Amino acid sequence: MKHRRIPKRRAVIAGASVIALVSAGIALQTANASTNTPTATPATLTLAKAGKLASSLTSDLGAKAAGTYYDAQTKSLVVNVLDEASARTAESAGAKAKVVQNSLAELKSAQRTIKGHSTPGTSWVMDPASNKVVVTADRTVTGTKLEKVTQLVKSLGGKAELKQTKGQFKPFIAGGDAISDPSIGRCSLGFNVVKDGEPYFITAGHCTEEITTWSDSSGNVIGENADSDFPGNDFGLVKYTGDVEHPSAVDLYNGSTQSITEAGDATVGEKVTRSGSTTQVHDGTVTGLDATVDYGNGDVVEGLIQTDVCAEPGDSGGSLFDGSTALGMTSGGSGDCTSGGETFFQPVPEALSTFGAEIG
Repeated sequence: MKHRRIPKRRAVIAGASVIALVSAGIALQTANASTNTPTATPATLTLAKAGKLASSLTSDLGAKAAGTYYDAQTKSLVVNVLDEASARTAESAGAKAKVVQNSLAELKSAQRTIKGHSTPGTSWVMDPASNKVVVTADRTVTGTKLEKVTQLVKSLGGKAELKQTKGQFKPFIAGGDAISDPSIGRCSLGFNVVKDGEPYFITAGHCTEEITTWSDSSGNVIGENADSDFPGNDFGLVKYTGDVEHPSAVDLYNGSTQSITEAGDATVGEKVTRSGSTTQVHDGTVTGLDATVDYGNGDVVEGLIQTDVCAEPGDSGGSLFDGSTALGMTSGGSGDCTSGGETFFQPVPEALSTFGAEIG
């Protein structure tokens, strides 16, 4: 596991939120792809049923399947396919089929090419709605850097497109001007977990890289780092050392909590909720999976969930969930909760598997 050694800070945690340091930015995308006219009315599906159908069709269609996403408005599963025969197969199973140009293999190849020429201040993600890899450049990517990214995207033809965001990509940890004491940073608690029968919590890895001890809003030490992985991944594990409650729930900042009973994988198109110590609770939609962000200074994080949910410094590590299912922890992004923005999340299942922990 990768560990980046940098000066440690003390952190504070309040309720279901913790305190640490950093801020972040990211982008999302929309576009068009070739479509065919459905010959059957797609079935109305819950997200869970859509997920099972997506898995089944992806297996049945093999290389002819080119990605799926959930249309929350019509409650239908959209399946990208490469020919009309595959479209009929998808439609007969209850999905909405879209005939597209680029195969998954071609899009993954495009992602590898982009990764090999990564530029600080950019992100990229495979977007099933557009059937392209969408590269986003933040406000720091200008001049020759922007020209380099533009030419790279052009070289990939119809397999990629370039977008720009007004914000700057960086992890969402609060510090400096946001914290009166420079020795203190602020992040948010992700989810309470159990490891070897003992209570821990998971949060962002860039938070545990900055902090050794964790305190509540009254200054009482409640935990110490147990493990950390950043960059590459962005998750950290903290062992409870204080006599505090640690329910398997997320603070909704209205006097109530959301019980968390399991961890799961996010789906493109899924409606999700985020909780964090700075901006509290906000909703949005998953816009991409397996996203990569180059925060600069060698801090490249892969395998992230991309959303249009807003976040701000101090929200790092906070919970992304759908009902009682834990999905992710806030990594970074751009914008804020006044003008809007996009945020990336570290998937929870990967963190649990790495740490040998479980929700509880």
